[in-house]
Amino acid sequence: MTTAPGLFLARLRLSDFRSWQVLDASFDASLICIAGANGAGKTNLLEAISLLAPGRGLRGARMGEVGRQEAGAGLPWAVAGRFETRTGPMEIGTGTDPEGVTERRIYRLDGQALRSQAMLAERMAAVWITPQMDRLFQEGASGRRRFLDRLVWALEPGHAREVAAHDNAMAERNRLLTEGRADPAWLAGLEDAMARHAVAVAAARRALMLRLNAELAAGRATGAFPAARLEIACPILTALAETPALAVEEALRQGLAQDRRRDAAAGGAARGAHKADLVLVHMPKAISAEFCSTGEQKALLVSVVLAHAALIAEARGFAPLLLLDEVAAHLDPARREALFAALAALPAQVFMTGTDLEVFAPLAGLGRLFSAGDGRLIAVD
Repeated sequence: MTTAPGLFLARLRLSDFRSWQVLDASFDASLICIAGANGAGKTNLLEAISLLAPGRGLRGARMGEVGRQEAGAGLPWAVAGRFETRTGPMEIGTGTDPEGVTERRIYRLDGQALRSQAMLAERMAAVWITPQMDRLFQEGASGRRRFLDRLVWALEPGHAREVAAHDNAMAERNRLLTEGRADPAWLAGLEDAMARHAVAVAAARRALMLRLNAELAAGRATGAFPAARLEIACPILTALAETPALAVEEALRQGLAQDRRRDAAAGGAARGAHKADLVLVHMPKAISAEFCSTGEQKALLVSVVLAHAALIAEARGFAPLLLLDEVAAHLDPARREALFAALAALPAQVFMTGTDLEVFAPLAGLGRLFSAGDGRLIAVD
C-alpha cells in the first residue's frame, strides 16, 4: 500500500445508487484508475464519492434523481465510505432516510446523524473535473461560480453557510418584491443579511484567489501544465480591495434598498454575491480560457486542481479527494504523462476514469487499476 494521504477512501459501499444495485469495494492505493465502456457506471462511482463531501455532487443532482430506477421510479439509495485520516478512521454515509422520517437527504458521520453539511465540510473535501466542465468557459457564469465556491469550501468549510445564507435571503427578498409585499422593515432585514453574507462570500473568494494564484505562480504542483491565473469579476470584491468591509456592507445595503423597484420589475437582485464570475487566464499566451482550445482549457483546469490540492493539504492537513472523469480525453500523450507524474507526487488520493485501460498503463506499479462493467468493479493488476 502506498503511503496514505491525510484523507484516504479505503472502502466504498453503494446500495441502489444509479446503475449500481450493490457495490462493496476496497482501495489500497492513492491512485485509483477505473476503465470501462461507456455506460459501465464509471462516472456514477465518482458521483457517489463526491456525495460524501458537502453539496449535491459532481452532477448537481437532486436526491430523487440518483436512486436506481425500477418500474419508472427511483429506489431508496445509500452511499457509505470508510476513510483513513491522520486522526484515525472515519465513516461517512449519505442517502435516503431508511426509516422514512424525512424526505431530505441524510448524512451520518461515524454513525451519528449530522444536522448540517458544515460539520461534514470540516472533515471531508472533494474536487472534480468532468467532461461537462469542457463547456465551463462557453456557458453562463453560474457554473464557473459553483466551481470557484467548491474550491473555497475545501479551504474554508464555513463558506457554504455564507453562500446558503446569502442565497436564502435573496430568494425571500425576490419573492416579496415579486408579490408586491414591500414591507420596508422586512425587506431591510433581508437586505442587511444579503449585504453581510455577500461581503463574507466575496472576501473568502478573494482570499482563495490570492492564495491559489501564489501556488500556481510557484508551480510546485502543476509540473509541465501551463501556468494559470484566477481572476474574479465582482464589484463587491473590487470594493473590498480598496474599502473596509463594513463600508462595503453599508454601500451594498443602501444599493439594494434603492434597487427595490428595479429588482421587482426584473425578478431578481442586480447586486450581490451571485453576480460574481470566474475568469481563468492562460498565462503563457496571456489570454482568457474562453479563447483557448478544448485541450488547453482542460490543461488549465488540471493546473488549478493540482495547485488547489497542494494548497489545501498545506492549509488543512489533508488534500481533497481528486475525482477526474475522462480527464485524459483531450490531453496529448506528453500532457498525459505530465499529469500522471504530477498526480503521483501529490499528497492526495485520486480517482480517474477512462474507456481505455491502456491509457493508464504508465501508472502500473504506482496505482491500482480496476475494470468496471456488468455492475461489478474488478481489480485487474
